[in-house]
Amino acid sequence: MPVEIQQRTSLGFKDLSMSFQKNPLTNDLIALNHANAIAQSVKNLVLTDPGERFFNPDLGTGLSESLFENVDIISASQVQVYVETTIQNYEPRVRLQEVIIVPDFDNGIFNATVKYEIVGIDVPQQALAFPLVKTR
Repeated sequence: MPVEIQQRTSLGFKDLSMSFQKNPLTNDLIALNHANAIAQSVKNLVLTDPGERFFNPDLGTGLSESLFENVDIISASQVQVYVETTIQNYEPRVRLQEVIIVPDFDNGIFNATVKYEIVGIDVPQQALAFPLVKTR
């Protein structure tokens, strides 16, 4: 079931950096704001497998099985559906525009590009590109 969002005002969005590095001036953890926070969230969501998050066992794409399949057009379309469905269901701060999955036959990976608009703040359309690599 999709998560609903309340409209944000000019406050924007804020999240912690996954590097967990400290700011040298304030000694606080480095924070990501607005578009960077959303981009980190979208990427983490795509790379999460169902069952990895406590109290939300359905969250995630389930890509780990698909990444060990043959790298071909059929697998790419299956990965694309997984990514689209997960973002639409679990990231209410974005309005998904397009997901492009391109197989890289030479390296045995998929390259993902996710294009989206952020709901509630006035920024241009965002494009996030990253490889989907076998990690286990």
